Amino acid sequence: MCDDGGDVEHIPGDARLDAPIRLLVADDHPAILDAVALFVADEEDIELVARAADGEHAVRLIETRQPDVAVLDIRMPKLGGIEILKKLADAKNPLPVILFTGYPERGLLLECLDIGARGFVLKESPLVDLMRATRIVADGGTYIDPVLAGVLAGPQAAERLPTLTKREREVLRLLSDGMRNEQVASELLISALTVRSHVKNAMKKLEADTRTQAVASALRQSLIT
Repeated sequence: MCDDGGDVEHIPGDARLDAPIRLLVADDHPAILDAVALFVADEEDIELVARAADGEHAVRLIETRQPDVAVLDIRMPKLGGIEILKKLADAKNPLPVILFTGYPERGLLLECLDIGARGFVLKESPLVDLMRATRIVADGGTYIDPVLAGVLAGPQAAERLPTLTKREREVLRLLSDGMRNEQVASELLISALTVRSHVKNAMKKLEADTRTQAVASALRQSLIT
């Protein structure tokens, strides 16, 4: 339930076997906040713990409500999603951020990936996609709206594809969808050990310290879509 200040009353997760994903949403359009709140109310594994109509309020709520995932509008009064993302990136354990945008600009998306964004969802997409992105990002994956993935690829993507082998690209693409190594192995009909080998090789080629960084780097360089 929402109070007059815009926060959401938190129901302790110990009432369930698994604590729900604690979600914060910030957007300067009240209709969007209301729509997300209404939709999340029917999701058993996601709980809306805070909502904000501007960036400064979002930052305060992130500090006090400590969500697991934040969905931020790229452009908001006082402080935009990108500025908030930059602030959060300096933390020891950065909060996973999904950027909610109506601006599919390639340069802007690449900048956000460089800063550390873990997901992009277009505002025109169904809210079920936002929920899917929330689950994937909360589980350590990276989610890119299919339309935005095409924007990220750009017209010269094909020339850069040989940087990774076909199998390495397949593995990273499935990891970007939030799959675990065992799920990737099942999907590609290979062993989990082989999946780990492909991930290790891809990380080395992309000079990434973690598989999440490898996925972000591959997306940024249009090696996967």
